Amino acid sequence: MRPADIIAAGAVALWALLYAGPVEAWDRQVQQGATLARTNCARCHAVERVGTSPLREAPPFRDLHKRYPVEDLGEALAEGIRTGHPSMPEFRFDPDQAEALIAYLKSLER
Repeated sequence: MRPADIIAAGAVALWALLYAGPVEAWDRQVQQGATLARTNCARCHAVERVGTSPLREAPPFRDLHKRYPVEDLGEALAEGIRTGHPSMPEFRFDPDQAEALIAYLKSLER
């Protein structure tokens, strides 16, 4: 094996360690958040990149980042999210679920 081949193989391995792992973890987290959104929120909200919300006053998830930083929802999701309208049930997620749901919301910003 030529030295250039060894360097190239090392660069690929380093890239895989630095980038592929976090990307795969991010993708897994986004998928978990999407599942949570579909299971708990899709009855009222549009939770995908397209479509209208079944409940007219429920904002589409893809627009939430326009209203406020979705990162700020972590505490509310873990403590029990409440809103000013009576038709929304209270949701309480464990910290990993809250993080996954936020990751999914962030993925919709693109």
